Amino acid sequence: MAYQQKIIRTLRCKNKKTIGVLAKLTTAISSLGGDIGDIKTVSTGELHNIRDITVMFDDESCLNHILSAIDGLPEVTLEQVIDGVLEKHLGGKLQLLPRYPVHTLDDLRRVYTPGVAAVSKLIQDDPSKAQLYTGIGKTVALVTNGTRVLGLGPIGPVAAMPVMEGKAALFTQFTDMQMIPVLVNTTDKKEFIQTVKNISCAYSAIQLEDIATPACYDIETQLDKQLAIPVMHDDQHGTAVVSLAAAINACKLVGADFKKIKIGQLGLGAAGSAISRLIMSYTGNPVLGADVKKYSLNRHEKMGGKLASIEEIMKKCQLVIATTGIAGMITPNMVRKGQVILALSNPHPEIAIEDALAAGAAFASDGSRVNNLLGYPGILKGAIDSRVTRITQEMYLAAAETIALRAPDKELIPDPLDPSVHQAVARAVAQAAIASGAAGILLDNDYFGSDEREAIT
Repeated sequence: MAYQQKIIRTLRCKNKKTIGVLAKLTTAISSLGGDIGDIKTVSTGELHNIRDITVMFDDESCLNHILSAIDGLPEVTLEQVIDGVLEKHLGGKLQLLPRYPVHTLDDLRRVYTPGVAAVSKLIQDDPSKAQLYTGIGKTVALVTNGTRVLGLGPIGPVAAMPVMEGKAALFTQFTDMQMIPVLVNTTDKKEFIQTVKNISCAYSAIQLEDIATPACYDIETQLDKQLAIPVMHDDQHGTAVVSLAAAINACKLVGADFKKIKIGQLGLGAAGSAISRLIMSYTGNPVLGADVKKYSLNRHEKMGGKLASIEEIMKKCQLVIATTGIAGMITPNMVRKGQVILALSNPHPEIAIEDALAAGAAFASDGSRVNNLLGYPGILKGAIDSRVTRITQEMYLAAAETIALRAPDKELIPDPLDPSVHQAVARAVAQAAIASGAAGILLDNDYFGSDEREAIT
C-alpha cells in the first residue's frame, strides 16, 4: 500500500445562514472531484456560519476549479485556503520526552550521576538486564535509505523522513513502545546491512521500510540471520498480513471459499511476493503470479507459486490481487462476472472500484481502504513482548486471521484507528510464538484474555 500522492486543503468558508447553502457548497466541491473529509463549524452568527471543510483532490488544477466554483456561489465567501498538512509537519511529528523529570538534586543523583553507574555495572555483568532497566526493551528502529518510497520513488532518506515520522508516531500511539526513524544514506547493500548491525544493540526490533527491490530481499534475509532480534520489512510482510485479512473477508462477503478458489497475484515485487507467500501458507494451494516488472527473480516459483500471464490470471482466477503500481492496468473488459478484485496500488489503482463493479466484479476494493497500519504495530509488539529472535510465518498468519476476525459485520477490515485491534494482533502474535516454542519469555497470564489462555494451554 503506497502513500497517497493527494493534495489536502482546508477551505474556510463563510456561508449565508440559509437552509441548503451548505448542500450547494459540498455539491460544487464533490462534483469537481473533491473528496470531502471533515466539516467543522468555526463560528455561528445571526446571518452567517463559518465552516472549515477539509478536501482531498488529485492536483492543483482540480483545486483551482473548485475555488472558481465556490466563487460562483453568491451565498458563500471563501475566506482562507489552509494547508493543514504542512502545519502538522512543522518541527516534525515526533518528540522524545523524559519519563522522570529532574527537579531536585536527589532526582539528579538517581537519574544520572552517581546512581546511574550502578545500573551500567549491572547491565555489564548481565546484558539481558538492559531490557528491564533501559528503553531498549520498548524501542524499535525504523530504518530506510529512501530508495523506494511507495508512490514517490527513490527520493532519498531525508525526503523520506516525513513518512518515517508518521509511521513511528502511529506505532507509539497504538503500543506502549516507541519507534525511532533511522536514515541510512547509502544505496550499497552491504554497507546498509553493516550499518543496521552496528546500531541494532540499541533496539529490540528492526523495521525496514521503503527499500528498493531486489535489494530489500537480501537485506532482510541477512539481517534476520545475523541479528538476535526480530527484523521485519513492512512493505513485504505488513502489506501481506493486511492484504490476506482483506482477501479472506472479501471472499466471505461474496460467499466464496477462500481455501478452494483460484487466486492470482498481479505484480511480484516486494509486496506481491510476500502476499503470495502468505496466502499459500494459509491455503496450501499455489497462487498464479504475473511478474509484471520482472522483480520476482524466480522467488515466486521457489515459494511454490506458478507464473502466469496477466490475461491467464484474469480468465482463471476468482480472486485477483494487484500490486503493480500501474494505474488502469486492469481494463473493464478483462473483468469476469463474480470476480473479487483487490487493486491495491496507490494513489491510482489498477482499476477503479466503480469500474470493476460495473464490469461484473462481485466485490472490489483498493489500497486506500487496505491499510498497513492494521499490521505492523501489533506484529512488532507481540514479537518483542514474547522475546522472539525472528518473526515466523505462523506469527504473520495469526496477525492476519485476527485482523480479519475483528472486522465489523459486512466490512472488509476493522478500523485501523481502533486501539483494541492492535492489542488483539499483539496478543495473537505472542500466542503464536508461545505455541510454536519460539518465545523467549513466559508472559504473565494477564497479557491474554481467558479465551486466549485456554487456546495456549
